[in-house]
Amino acid sequence: MSSLVQSVDWLAIAPPTTAAVVGVVVLVADLFVGETRKPLLGWFSVAGLAVAALLLLPLLDADRSTFCLVGDTGVCSYTADRFTLVIQFLVLGGALLAALLSVTALKDAGKRLPEGEYWFLFLSSTAGAALLPASRDLATLVVALEVASLPAFALVGLRRGDRRSSEAALKFFLSSVTATAVSLLGISFVYAATGTLHLTRVAERIQNVDGQLHTLAQTGVVLTLVGFAFKTAAVPFHFWVPDTYVGAPLPIAAYLSVIGKAVGFSGLILVTVVALPSYADVWGPALAVLAALTMTVGNVGALRQQAARAHSAVRLLAWSSVGQAGYLLVPIAAAAYTDDAEKAIGSTLAYALMYAAVNLGAFAVAALVGRTHRLNRVADYRGLYAASPLTALLLGFFLLCLAGLPPGIIGLFAKVTVFSAAVDAGLGWLAVVMAVNVVIALVYYLQWTALLFRAPEGEPVKHRLPAPLTAAIALTGVLGVVLSGAPQLVLRFTDTGLF
Repeated sequence: MSSLVQSVDWLAIAPPTTAAVVGVVVLVADLFVGETRKPLLGWFSVAGLAVAALLLLPLLDADRSTFCLVGDTGVCSYTADRFTLVIQFLVLGGALLAALLSVTALKDAGKRLPEGEYWFLFLSSTAGAALLPASRDLATLVVALEVASLPAFALVGLRRGDRRSSEAALKFFLSSVTATAVSLLGISFVYAATGTLHLTRVAERIQNVDGQLHTLAQTGVVLTLVGFAFKTAAVPFHFWVPDTYVGAPLPIAAYLSVIGKAVGFSGLILVTVVALPSYADVWGPALAVLAALTMTVGNVGALRQQAARAHSAVRLLAWSSVGQAGYLLVPIAAAAYTDDAEKAIGSTLAYALMYAAVNLGAFAVAALVGRTHRLNRVADYRGLYAASPLTALLLGFFLLCLAGLPPGIIGLFAKVTVFSAAVDAGLGWLAVVMAVNVVIALVYYLQWTALLFRAPEGEPVKHRLPAPLTAAIALTGVLGVVLSGAPQLVLRFTDTGLF
């Protein structure tokens, strides 16, 4: 009789486990650390995230799996392959940058943001987000999704005495709970039809479902897709994004814009391409339509933002992130129409890495300007070059990367990669929609960029750069410049090995 006890590959699960352990340590330490030493919790969290990211290096050599079936060691619940490592790098690297922004934000907020709770929730959400891309069964996938999402609700509404923050958290909570409920119903239908939760076995069995269960399986596929569409902020499930980003502490808005998307898109890729390739005729057209709608609504929403409106800078970045989600959906839809699905998924990952670096950079500059202009309007960025030349140049560079214009070569490279994925898959109409949206996006990105270099109204306001903010802006700037110089590095890194 084979033993039911199996060894755990601790190195494979080390990155998310480290984030979780550091979170627990911070929560316990918060009970014993005096008020004057609370900032140390932040730096300890930053160090913990750096260690978790470094633990990805020993995993680059080969695929590692753990929590496998006793009778079939080829079917596992946790796999650290190239796809997993790329997403975990994005999650942990993005969380590290958001943590640097948080150190300054917590200091500025005083006692309105409790530090111990903040860092525990932040690290817990990061651990769930890092676990998700490694999940290879539907139960682990849902648990990871909720571990990533539930602390994020609390983080959005954590600022004491702030009505906008509470309202944002409520909208985020209600939309996400709805998504989870729909996903769970869909997954339960898929399980009832196939008798398994492991993604590879679902892919095998769902093709040969009994005739009586065929409708149940189809309904399960559709409901699961709808649930993940909520998580990716795809239109029409995007309504919570602008208000949530404005109401949340700015580092959390940055976190949601990058890590939140990574969670949704990695889950969507695993469910569609790995678990349900035989239903490509269902999810392919659906995702193509969602991509077109999402990029169009997001870019039009960003275009309509008024420069003098309160919080218009964050709102513009929020609508922009919805538009960028549409671009990220394009290669996933293309994977349904092509024989080389791995290449299409690599395009999504390449775009996600570019977007993460430059979008976090834009949020870092927004956090800097927000320290002196509480309303954080686009109009407040007028004449930023006169006050902080290097900061203005970097923000202009980040915006041009998002627009896909030189010298933001990495942004242009990522857009061309996504565009070619659509063309190669025969989705010419979607490529045309994307091209139109890129032109629409140019308008608001260039308007904001031009504002940075106009003559300031009155005396230019000097922005004091705290060390954590300086580090975040510098890191994203260096990453953007290096990748613009050698964009091929991204494609090499995102060769997924998912199949």
